[in-house]
Amino acid sequence: MKELWHQIVDALEEKKARNLVVLDVRGICSFAEYIIIANGMSDRQIKAMAEHVIDTQGKPSGAEGLDLGRWVLLDYIEVIVHIFQDDLRQYYDLDGMWMEAKRLVG
Repeated sequence: MKELWHQIVDALEEKKARNLVVLDVRGICSFAEYIIIANGMSDRQIKAMAEHVIDTQGKPSGAEGLDLGRWVLLDYIEVIVHIFQDDLRQYYDLDGMWMEAKRLVG
């Protein structure tokens, strides 16, 4: 059986996620083991990606941004998923914030 982060990546790829990155933050983060960052091209696509992850992985312990679809956060405890529109991903630069993390994908 694939690890949760890998199952989430598969679900995101099925909905054509772009610029997908998986960061292994074990040992440098107190609230998660993996962070997944992906882009969508529109609010509809971002919502569809998030809903597909929820459909395939079950309800997360927390979710934010589903109503607007510009930046969706799904909290699966050990895996945090961020799905952004391009401009917000550049602005918040989570990739840079976690630059010391090992990249498993991306």
